[in-house]
Amino acid sequence: MTVEITALYKSYGETSVLHDLTMNAHDGEFLTLLGPSGCGKTTTLRCVAGLEKADGGRISIGGRVVAAPAEHTFVPANKRDIGMVFQSYALWPHMTVFGNVAYPLRMQGSDRAMRRTRVMEMLEVVEMERFAQCHVTELSGGQQQRVALARAMVSHPKLLLFDEPLSNLDAKLRRSTRRQIRQAHDISGATSIYVTHDQEEAIMLSDRVVVLRDGEIQQMGTPREIYREPANSFVADFVGFDNLLIGHATESRDESCAILLDGTGQPVWADLGQRADGGAAAVLAVRAENLTIHSNPTADGPQVGSIPGTVRTRSYTGQHTEYVVDIGSQSVLVRVADDATREHPVLTPGSEATVHFDPTHCVVVPDPTRGRTHGTFGSPANEGIRSMNSHRAAHEQRQTAKRGH
Repeated sequence: MTVEITALYKSYGETSVLHDLTMNAHDGEFLTLLGPSGCGKTTTLRCVAGLEKADGGRISIGGRVVAAPAEHTFVPANKRDIGMVFQSYALWPHMTVFGNVAYPLRMQGSDRAMRRTRVMEMLEVVEMERFAQCHVTELSGGQQQRVALARAMVSHPKLLLFDEPLSNLDAKLRRSTRRQIRQAHDISGATSIYVTHDQEEAIMLSDRVVVLRDGEIQQMGTPREIYREPANSFVADFVGFDNLLIGHATESRDESCAILLDGTGQPVWADLGQRADGGAAAVLAVRAENLTIHSNPTADGPQVGSIPGTVRTRSYTGQHTEYVVDIGSQSVLVRVADDATREHPVLTPGSEATVHFDPTHCVVVPDPTRGRTHGTFGSPANEGIRSMNSHRAAHEQRQTAKRGH
């Protein structure tokens, strides 16, 4: 079943949440809405479900208009042929697992034999059949979430909606439940729309991902496109690019672009992202694990893509050693796998080092604000580096001012 959202607008009082939002979900597709808290992803989902009324625009499900304020059209949630899995599970505490899953079929007036067959089929899909006669209050959070999934699927809806269903689970349970959700989607043949703020979930589960910010679409594409080639610095930051480094383009050649990072004397080449004209402001995005670090420059002098710097901090995380390295007027996070540290000497804070940028992992993204929004939604490590960068810039400005006096 296709879902078409056109020019959707929604506000709460004077606060506008969705702005002219236009997107679609294809028949049988697993589409994920990804973004930070407050970006409008849950509001969009609730408008599709019929749990919220949009102020403008149009929503069609399977070619049928279910919401169009200008035409005074609004189809109630129970008439939209959807199944929904909530963040809070929303199970009946006084009922057994079987009773909870059977509830939608009872509301449809299905006969008892058919209900039993359908319920046990769904419980088998989510590996909960042996708990059929348990009360849901006796279950763990992960088990309750699987019951909620079975209940959403039992009536064979053509559209499944998921509102951050794994946010209450621990990391191990999230990983196992993700697989069950994707398997359930594939078995059902339904179209699924999934809401999350977790980029790893979005990449793992989806056929396509829509990245939202402040009620507007920043990028829509396959998980690989979002992960490898973010459309702008916000998307890059949100999907895990630890380093967003400010500079300007010096030249473009074939499919690559050279960026001179602020405070350094040698450009870094990037094979991914935009091709900026010489002198144009740009941001170089690169993940910490895609950088390499060496103790000293080579005897042959500076190498292309290698920037000298000074180690600021070193942290051991178990699987990795993380270095924060000052290069020019900025700092960069480098993540070295634990097995690689056995082959190279461990660098200490204060020591000289060279950071190498592999062009095949570097992305040039446009950033007209020159980094003013950087770090707003970044990871803690990224936040720390950007804080250091801002402090260093302020310190250099103060020193310049003193010299001027």
